[in-house]
Amino acid sequence: MKDQIKVEAKTVEEAVALGAEKLGVSKDSVSFEVITEAKKGFLGIGSSNAEVKVTYVYAPLEAARKFAQTLISDLELDAEVTIHDDGNGEALLTISGKDSSALIGHHGDTLDAFQYLINLAANKKETDDRKYTRISVDIENYREKREETLRQLARRTAAKAKKTGKSVSLEPMSSYERRIIHSEVQTIEGVSTNSVGAEGMRRVVIYPEGAEVPTEESVKAPREKKRGEKRNDRRRSRDRRRSGSKPAEQREERAPRAPKRSDLPYHEPKKPVKAKDLDSYFEKLKEFSSTFDQ
Repeated sequence: MKDQIKVEAKTVEEAVALGAEKLGVSKDSVSFEVITEAKKGFLGIGSSNAEVKVTYVYAPLEAARKFAQTLISDLELDAEVTIHDDGNGEALLTISGKDSSALIGHHGDTLDAFQYLINLAANKKETDDRKYTRISVDIENYREKREETLRQLARRTAAKAKKTGKSVSLEPMSSYERRIIHSEVQTIEGVSTNSVGAEGMRRVVIYPEGAEVPTEESVKAPREKKRGEKRNDRRRSRDRRRSGSKPAEQREERAPRAPKRSDLPYHEPKKPVKAKDLDSYFEKLKEFSSTFDQ
């Protein structure tokens, strides 16, 4: 991630210093490319300034902070960014404030997407000596709370699998959340786990030890059976209507007819309210990160 600016001055040195000042960094921390050398001319006639492109490459944590602050500012959220560096190639970026929860999303989906984009922006390979820094993002201690919720879910589901003797499938989860489930179930005797499904819809299945290891096909089979039963119920209902026989519950007095659409009073449709659409904004963030590559 980098910032670039073109500046003009009487000399290359002055242009570089001016560019660094405009970028808000020291002169020693920038690199530059001379676009046009300065010309003195004759007696001041025909002289021209030097034009220089000045570039500043952000360190990973600087890039992460700038990216997060830009997103928060663009979304007009009341939140602050803090970074803790452990010095071992890992860092924790925390966001706190009145509006910070808007970046969590359903089961942390938005938070995970935000973390992914921050790592892309922070670890873009700009120089050969640039080291990768893994940045975790947390908001109002959500990660710890979510982990405890998942561990409780794993214990409840394991107990259900042991009691019924049948495998139990959980909802699709990220690889990080699946690891938490696997880890917790490993501490419980009599049950085991397996992950099934394609990436993006991958889920954990908890099953009794000694039973056949669940696969994607075996997990789908009961659902297909239920759908087949529903189709059969609809078919029988259709056959009854055609034959004129009706179930007892349908022989009772009919409810009053619902008003037709034309009978209903007309209401002026509400104008859409401008909202902070995080999903579409994350698409725009790709454009934001690309501006630092030019």
